Amino acid sequence: MTSPDPLSPRLPSPLWAVRDDRFDRRGLRLLLKRDDLIHPELIGNKWRKLMPNVEAAQGRALVTFGGAWSNHLRATAAAGRLLGLPTTGVVRGQELAGRPLNPSLARCAADGMRLHFVDRSVYRRKAEPETLAALLHAAGAEGSYVVPEGGSNTEAVHGCRALGAELRGHSDVVAVACGTGGTLAGLAAGLGPGQRALGIPVLRGGFLDTAVQTLQERAFGTRVGSWTLDDRFHFGGYARTTPGLEAFARGFEERHGLPVERLYVAKVLYGLVTLAEEGAFTRGTTIAAVVTGRPFPEG
Repeated sequence: MTSPDPLSPRLPSPLWAVRDDRFDRRGLRLLLKRDDLIHPELIGNKWRKLMPNVEAAQGRALVTFGGAWSNHLRATAAAGRLLGLPTTGVVRGQELAGRPLNPSLARCAADGMRLHFVDRSVYRRKAEPETLAALLHAAGAEGSYVVPEGGSNTEAVHGCRALGAELRGHSDVVAVACGTGGTLAGLAAGLGPGQRALGIPVLRGGFLDTAVQTLQERAFGTRVGSWTLDDRFHFGGYARTTPGLEAFARGFEERHGLPVERLYVAKVLYGLVTLAEEGAFTRGTTIAAVVTGRPFPEG
């Protein structure tokens, strides 16, 4: 008798219709694509992006990159524990070394991930071949399979294309919060004719348009699908929130009984409510919001 696959997903993820007067009174229909229910430890787009990379690694150790609160680091550490693969996380911020680990990094360490802290200026150059080689050597991760920050690469884009395919025919607009762009790049490619993807960046900088197009060109040879970005809803940048966003998230939880992850999911939902109030969607539009995560530490 074969053992069950520890990374076996629940696919397709559920699609829930919710009644919300902020959309109802404008003739809009809101759906929630519950990607947070795919797997108990590799939540949402983390499963979709990581699994193609795990397959490409062919049993090699994994090394990846992230900040001190990176969901991607946690997911990679969990995958390593479940599959028995060594993992190394290169963490942005040398000043963090020697300090007590925050709950997110503590979870990574508990799952067996080796943490290697690097100076922020070095971290910014991690994609340069010489810098990457030096980082791998210093981290004792030479020969490992490298997963980029956020997990966004060609393999991940192909993995996220299935998310779009699952939503074909169900909505006119699909909105997703964006960190490094891989989910949006794949999602847009998987949608059907007449559907469009809307990305809500959670980082400041306005760089994602180029990043998403580059990811699509590497994966498919050209820009694919209909997609746009609205960068007004980052609330100060990655891992940043405000009292207003917190109040909005609590209110959404009370309305719909759904735990709202603050760093990504709250921002895309806030953005959609704002856009609805601005009249950005015509009456009769069905909007699907991708729920990519759950609040830590539940997820």
